Amino acid sequence: MRNRGLRGVLAADERIGAGNVLARVLAHGADPDGPGLTFDTGVDGHPAGRALTLGQLDERVAARAAWLHERGIKPRDPVAVWATAAADMVLSFLALSRLGAIPALMNGRLRPEIAAEYVRRLRGVGVLADDAHRALLAGHDLGVPLLGTPAEAGAGDPTAAPGHYRHHADDPVVITHTSGTTGVPKAVLHSHASLFAATRHLLAMPQAQGTRRILNALPAPHTATVLMVNQALGNRAEMLLLSDQGGERVLEAIQRWRPDGVFGFSVTWAELARFDLSAYDLDSVSLWFNTGDCSHEPHVRRLVAVGSRDVVTRDGVTRVPGSVFIDGLGSSEMGHSMFHITHRVDTDRYGRCVGRPYRFARVAVLDAAGEPVPAGEVGWLGIDSPSLFRGYWNDSVTTYRSRQRGWYLTGDLVYADDEGRYYHLDRAVDSVDAGDGRRFYTALSEERVLAACPDVTDCTVVITSGAGGVVTDVLLELAAGAEAAEDRTERVRAALGPDVGATLRRVVPVRSADIPVTVTGKVRKVALRERYLTESPS
Repeated sequence: MRNRGLRGVLAADERIGAGNVLARVLAHGADPDGPGLTFDTGVDGHPAGRALTLGQLDERVAARAAWLHERGIKPRDPVAVWATAAADMVLSFLALSRLGAIPALMNGRLRPEIAAEYVRRLRGVGVLADDAHRALLAGHDLGVPLLGTPAEAGAGDPTAAPGHYRHHADDPVVITHTSGTTGVPKAVLHSHASLFAATRHLLAMPQAQGTRRILNALPAPHTATVLMVNQALGNRAEMLLLSDQGGERVLEAIQRWRPDGVFGFSVTWAELARFDLSAYDLDSVSLWFNTGDCSHEPHVRRLVAVGSRDVVTRDGVTRVPGSVFIDGLGSSEMGHSMFHITHRVDTDRYGRCVGRPYRFARVAVLDAAGEPVPAGEVGWLGIDSPSLFRGYWNDSVTTYRSRQRGWYLTGDLVYADDEGRYYHLDRAVDSVDAGDGRRFYTALSEERVLAACPDVTDCTVVITSGAGGVVTDVLLELAAGAEAAEDRTERVRAALGPDVGATLRRVVPVRSADIPVTVTGKVRKVALRERYLTESPS
């Protein structure tokens, strides 16, 4: 079946969901010799970087399902997966889903004591962990056995795998989690139907340019990677999944593998901004797709200036310089980005505009009582979407505290303009009530500083309120060749504006090598604050 026809069939398939995309794609006649997935590490003797066909992918998943089934894993059994390699995370998800079990995918950078407590709170039946993470768990009481490593599971007999579990729409299909920077992360539960809702919508739409050969630079344990794997399988697209999302690793992969689309978080785009992108061969890229935190304008502008894309002219389809950047705002709980806005070299709607909602989502800006506020007024972002998570696993208190009047409260502060576009100002926990009806926003402040300081590739603004009033500290990551000794205080103060600028306490320059490698903007903010701002300025 041709890909275009298959996409429509999948979109209309009532049985398909996040837990069985691989099986349903094959059931609808997709070519087993067509694209499966490509990993940056070896899989059961299959070389790193060489694509698994769809049939080979199905066989490797079946082998793992058989191995897990032999160890007593049954439908609705939660199984934690803690590993570094994207192959370990994705293949474990697919195998556990085949059994109807519930994979709980864990960020490999969690501290061991936090990871152990997270596993205990899952109240699952076992843990799959690679050798490095098994060593980190040694001596910790997990409450469940270590089943083995994800690689060991590949030794199972694929012919002994049980038939694919028949999912119901409401069946739990995967548990991902929030960042866990300040304690044990929240366990985010998705269902078979909820985590496929956005994919179903996209399959019913024309396939976008830049989605046929995808470089996945999203963290492997994140909801976004599960979404992208299912989208790639449904689109019959090629996809290379990276285990390391650092900027240099991404640039090397683009040059070697030549994707037409690169999908990642804002922290990756910030890392790419450290490099002279004109020195790299990025012409294959027509699309950069961002989810998670909204991206900063200077980072986006650097990316759309490189790459190339097809445009329709009087003379037909023509390849032109410059790429497209699709920005948005998403989270594990949302189940997909809720907004989208397209940037090119010639676009100029920034100012933390995240665009309009996808058609499958309803959004609102709410006051503290859960009532809608007028356009232009800042309030809490509320979401109602079929893609929303089902709740926090084993934590009904937090689940219901996040709901108000039928809306899921994301914890973001936003406003809408008169044309229905939305603007993200900050996470509520990072903003500060300055009194007299004023509120200061760290993310918006970072946007302004970056726009005013071209010799700065990234920045972190921390605003705190105490007995002495509101104070603001700014960390600047300097571009290569920037003068470290230069006093940028007044330039930063002017960029912050009169209100926030009046609270500026210090400006601290840092080098790229001193920045902790993290996966989200929220993690980065916490890590930098702990490293540089724990002591009072001299």
